[in-house]
Amino acid sequence: MDIQQLFSEAARLEANDLHFIVGFPPMMRVSGKLAPIPSESVLTSQDTEGLATGVLTPEQKELLTTNKEIDLSVTSDTGRFRTNLYYQQGTIAASFRLIPAKIKTIDELGLPAICHEFVKLRQGLVLVTGPTGHGKSTTLAAMINTINMKTANHIVTVEDPIEFIYPKGLSIVSQREMHSDTHSWNAALRSSLREDPDVVLVGEMRDYETIAAALTVAETGHLVFATLHTNSAAQSIDRIVDVFPENQQPQVRMQLSSVLEGILAQRLIPAAGGGRVAIAEVLTASPAVRTTIREGKSHLVDNIIQTSGELGMMLLETALAKAVKEGKISAETAISYALRPEDMNRLLKGM
Repeated sequence: MDIQQLFSEAARLEANDLHFIVGFPPMMRVSGKLAPIPSESVLTSQDTEGLATGVLTPEQKELLTTNKEIDLSVTSDTGRFRTNLYYQQGTIAASFRLIPAKIKTIDELGLPAICHEFVKLRQGLVLVTGPTGHGKSTTLAAMINTINMKTANHIVTVEDPIEFIYPKGLSIVSQREMHSDTHSWNAALRSSLREDPDVVLVGEMRDYETIAAALTVAETGHLVFATLHTNSAAQSIDRIVDVFPENQQPQVRMQLSSVLEGILAQRLIPAAGGGRVAIAEVLTASPAVRTTIREGKSHLVDNIIQTSGELGMMLLETALAKAVKEGKISAETAISYALRPEDMNRLLKGM
């Protein structure tokens, strides 16, 4: 198959990812499981180079040769792919993440009801966290598109690369891609303050400069959505504070306690009937949460979440137990994905 036929096959099977690596046939990840494409032969170095570089412009080929890796978005007849080309053992390899053309709604994705409240906010910081490949971008797109379709705002996104393309709604959407539209996250976020934004999407809060800039944008009266690669709400708070030098951390805790509105710590869990289902730990910024952040007592966050269900908060284990009770996932799956196995076992025994 050529690259377009492989893209079509990935779209047909609703694959999450498509991989080209020398010594293996083209591989696809479907519902979280990796498997070879049937009838495809093992790839040679010439195969991977031809397939991978066929999607590049001459400038991008030069960047790949120079930097040994490149992030980009690729548009085909069957959809968009978030793409990373890289070298391994001296040969070119590629990873393509399929971006669905249609942005699903909050309800279609089965996200927590609190997401409907997050999109109504006028300012503050909302984080979607979790491991790579667990639907953070899809969740953010659902919330951003809700704002886009229902309210007249200026939405600015900074992404690496651009993933979902937002349809025309009541809002205007400026989507900026790293390297082609801006030189750095920090510059793009600083610049966003002069672009009359109402809502800013930060594709990833990955370092000190990006996190500092995102906090400033939220602090100056804008609604900011962003992702972090953390496992829980408490860990997300620690990650943001710990990235700063120790002498700045008290000020950052003050900043974060005033701007944070909510955290979704999300997983995509194998569903009982096949496919995957989104399960999320939820934190909302109650007065108790704000005080805890300000005083540097993030070890108390789990207890606050556990006792604040009426505010929409929920520990991951509680969300997993609820999914088991509703028949969405098995008890064994819930235990394997729990961050606190003892709590998970206790909740399952009490059902």
